[in-house]
Amino acid sequence: TSPVNEYTVITKEYIRPWWERYQPVSYKIASRSGNDVEFKDMVDRCKNVGVRIYVDVVINHMAGLGRTGKGTGGSSFDSSNYDFPGVPFSRQHFNDKDKCPSHDGMVNNYGDPNNVRNCFLVGLTDLDQKQEYVRNKIAGFFNHLIDLGVAGFRVDAAKHMWPGDILAIQKLTKDLPEGGTPFFYHEVIDQNDGAIKVNEYYPNGLVTEFRFCQKIAQGARNFGELGGVYDPGWGMADSDHAFVFVDNHDNQRGHGGGGNRVTHKTPRDYKIAVAFMLANDYGFPRIMSSYYFGDDSSQGPPHNSDYSIKDVTIENDGLCGNGWVCEHRWNPIGNMVAFRNAVAGTTKVHWKDQNDQVSFARGNKGFFAMAKQGHMDETLQTGLPAGEYCDLITDCKKKITVDGSGNAHIVIDNSEEPILAFIVGGPSTPSNTGVHSGTSNTNSSGTGSGTGSGTGSGGGSGIVSPTNGPVPKGFHRTIILFEGRTAPGQDLFIRGGIDEGHRQGCQHTAASSACAIPIKSHDLGSSDHFAKYNAWRQGDSYLDWYGAEPGQGDYHGQTPQGTPAVWTTNQPGKPGYNELNSYGEHFWLVDIEMDCDKTENGWFEVKAVINSNWESNVPGNSCHYGNVPYRSQNHWARCGMKNVLHFSAVNCEISEIPTS
Repeated sequence: TSPVNEYTVITKEYIRPWWERYQPVSYKIASRSGNDVEFKDMVDRCKNVGVRIYVDVVINHMAGLGRTGKGTGGSSFDSSNYDFPGVPFSRQHFNDKDKCPSHDGMVNNYGDPNNVRNCFLVGLTDLDQKQEYVRNKIAGFFNHLIDLGVAGFRVDAAKHMWPGDILAIQKLTKDLPEGGTPFFYHEVIDQNDGAIKVNEYYPNGLVTEFRFCQKIAQGARNFGELGGVYDPGWGMADSDHAFVFVDNHDNQRGHGGGGNRVTHKTPRDYKIAVAFMLANDYGFPRIMSSYYFGDDSSQGPPHNSDYSIKDVTIENDGLCGNGWVCEHRWNPIGNMVAFRNAVAGTTKVHWKDQNDQVSFARGNKGFFAMAKQGHMDETLQTGLPAGEYCDLITDCKKKITVDGSGNAHIVIDNSEEPILAFIVGGPSTPSNTGVHSGTSNTNSSGTGSGTGSGTGSGGGSGIVSPTNGPVPKGFHRTIILFEGRTAPGQDLFIRGGIDEGHRQGCQHTAASSACAIPIKSHDLGSSDHFAKYNAWRQGDSYLDWYGAEPGQGDYHGQTPQGTPAVWTTNQPGKPGYNELNSYGEHFWLVDIEMDCDKTENGWFEVKAVINSNWESNVPGNSCHYGNVPYRSQNHWARCGMKNVLHFSAVNCEISEIPTS
């Protein structure tokens, strides 16, 4: 969301511009959009349908010099006297001008980090985040938002703050109530034109990659450029740290990081750019949802005569009215989100770029194609299992058949939306994928404690061995192999158990929670490859939803985020080789004794997290070769069995554990 806290009411140089939201008066939840009660209601409603809220937080500064009066929540302020009683902040909490190397105290030299970070940005009163008092006030704001259900934050103007100061504030921020740390991404405009570099902020989380906006704009206009949207030679953030987007609220108006970009004003190029971003394997993507502003780059949101914000109306065609663009509802954008979630953890293969046509697969989970001229008629290798698939872009009006060799006849004949995409596990899919299609009303926090109900019918189960036999009694060896593609330094953990909505006596302490399942981890090795695993498995006595248990071991101060897994490969002689893995690299192994008596008729739920990033909800129950106890947005696994699961994907296998 845009900033939710109290800010200035600007009516002099312009009546209610959008950028007034970026001049804070206090940390009270009080904006043109509503108060804290209304905000929490929105957060809860979004969370109930699987959408998490990330708030744009303005913590570099308060309102600009020369502004005085009352903010959107009624708090008085006088920025020229550095007086913000709604927090409260006073003169002592701001950077002194003698810390700034410029003659007037303003940012004027982007080649000098001290100038960029200690001076006033365009006259905005610059907070001193090195002060403990300031840090605590900001962290208190973050913690209040977490209490209201927020899952993370966009840190505005992070480039103008010292990375260590931001990290100190993040360390004061509480974990999410359902477990895990908040998601942070940082606005750092690095276009190779100054001293501040994106990699300085890597320890803090993801970093905005504004150069991607230029690269994808060039690619949308010239498909020959699409293969180079990630250019490490230009200093672009690596994929694990890059937060990517086609445009944002600033550069679509020609402001911060503006220049060469595409926006909703050129819909065809914009759909191509966003669809490719979502299909590609670079960075963590965000999509924009705008309002129309014409040539007036300061114009605020659509409003009534009293300047209250107009409702977003949905028209008969599914698009938005009342002046709202709602790009996220355009088919090539909204439907590509399903593609992105389905192919998580895979890389591009079968890349083809010729004659203004681009196509590629994402592992063996999805296939994507675009035609610059609006037409394609090619037989292409998709790498997907044989069967009939549904084109996401046309809402399944077009079907694609993949033969036994993985080839498919790809036809694009839509000039305005010259895009095609399909996935394993989509609405129409090969019979052996085990997808259960239908509708679902979910309430999921992302930790695996969600509940859901739905209807639909699926094909085959995808499970190799029947799981309808008698429920094992007591402790039994249980294997989980979780495919999750990671970079060096990343680790995968699992959390799970039973949904608290389906069992009484569940608490947030594993040892006393009826939803937690007792486990005993196995010794898998003693080489350096197992060092983290061996440290983190100490004191890990339960599979639960709550993260590190009291007394669970750490690794050089690094706290585990659940039950640890160890990276494995199927290639003998390589570190991490394990005979249980017959699939490939990046299969993370959990090998435990589990108390099957504490499961739900032999079944338990499980979800993976990689470096605090939860996998997406899993639509339907693909592992249902037996009667699962209830519907869930998490993976189902079987006690006493070998369970093969995939990060953010529905396909799975359950089989007997090999005896040798």
